Amino acid sequence: MTAPAPTPPPTTAPYLEELRWRGMLYQATEGAAALLAQPTGIYVGFDPTAPSLHVGNLIPIMGLVHAQRAGHRPVVLVGGGTGMIGDPGGRSSERPLLSVAEIDANVVGIRSQLERFLDFGGANPARIVNNADWLRELKLVDFLRDVGKHFSINVMLAKDSVASRLDGGITYTEFSYMLLQGYDFTELNRRHGVTVQLGGSDQWGNILAGTELLRRAHDVDAAAVTFPLLTTASGKKFGKSEGGAVWLDAERTSPYQFYQYWVNADDADVGKYLRLFTLMTASEISAAEITVADDPAARAAQRALAREVTTRVHGAAALAAAEQVTGFFFGGVEPSALNDDALEVLAKEAPFAAVSLADVGEVATEGGTPTGRLDVYRMLTASGLAASNGAAKKLLEQGAVSVNKRKLAASERYLDRASTTLRGGHIVLGKGKRDFALIRLGS
Repeated sequence: MTAPAPTPPPTTAPYLEELRWRGMLYQATEGAAALLAQPTGIYVGFDPTAPSLHVGNLIPIMGLVHAQRAGHRPVVLVGGGTGMIGDPGGRSSERPLLSVAEIDANVVGIRSQLERFLDFGGANPARIVNNADWLRELKLVDFLRDVGKHFSINVMLAKDSVASRLDGGITYTEFSYMLLQGYDFTELNRRHGVTVQLGGSDQWGNILAGTELLRRAHDVDAAAVTFPLLTTASGKKFGKSEGGAVWLDAERTSPYQFYQYWVNADDADVGKYLRLFTLMTASEISAAEITVADDPAARAAQRALAREVTTRVHGAAALAAAEQVTGFFFGGVEPSALNDDALEVLAKEAPFAAVSLADVGEVATEGGTPTGRLDVYRMLTASGLAASNGAAKKLLEQGAVSVNKRKLAASERYLDRASTTLRGGHIVLGKGKRDFALIRLGS
């Protein structure tokens, strides 16, 4: 069974002290402090079971960021080999096995995301390695003879990741995962001088398997350091939104939605998140927490959190666009102030339609061709804010229609095209106070 988390002993290792005050240190083996007193190789592994990492992966990623800042050599292990098996921990049934092509494609996506966090130059450059380089070439008999003999079946059966699956059944494929992860540690030690593995507290048993294999087979001292599994103040699993997981891939979770996830953090969670997911100092975080108590409605701490994490994951331009669109929806930002990036974000977050003048222009009485004026009824129906011209007419008569956030009078059915369109031919339509749609007028 997994041992209860002890209070880690005091240590002078700067890296462990950094993890401690940030609330990132859950458990560490007895020799961790000694190994971390001098620069060493530290690794975290990620299996490519999806094309993207998610915010739940940010704690171990930030663990590597702090390791590099403390002078250690961070190594990211992407599991192109172990991803073909799948860790049984935390699951009630075997995960679907992916093809080699799917795994390799996922590795590419994950690698690009990790490169945003770590420095791959300088005195202690980060490395990204793929365990497919050695696991896919293993010979079974050699592996069983050289590695399997160091593992006790009784000990493996007692590990939480295995024991929790015994009643429902666990395949030999998943049962072997612990051996493969332990073998990874030995290869990383041999190739890159890695002596410390980081992971979530649910990985404690697997990581210890690696430290034991290094000790028994190679007489090498190695250490394990784990992070707490995070839940929100309400007790929910961290990293979930109404739409599911919050991904680091902009195509899966847009930068705007990503920014909103952090801005909407509970007051009870924001201080913890600032410690875990930013590089802000203790004094800066304390100052931010004071704002939560003094003026919670301003959400200054949440905005600081959202800016830090969104910039790290998506870049400064994406942050600026997310903030502009946030200001448009919830503040006083006018549509005319939205830049090209923000308009692109708005097109994804609100109903959007690309239209021509023939679709939304005023129909001339002679010949049936559109004039240069825009018909509000036709724009509302084209955008989806009204189901018909009759419904659009009713909305306008009720004073419920705005164009570029300017409320229209009942008589303003037709608008001048030149003065109505924003940059790129965009027009923002509003129904009531909260419903907006965007159209882009083409030729």
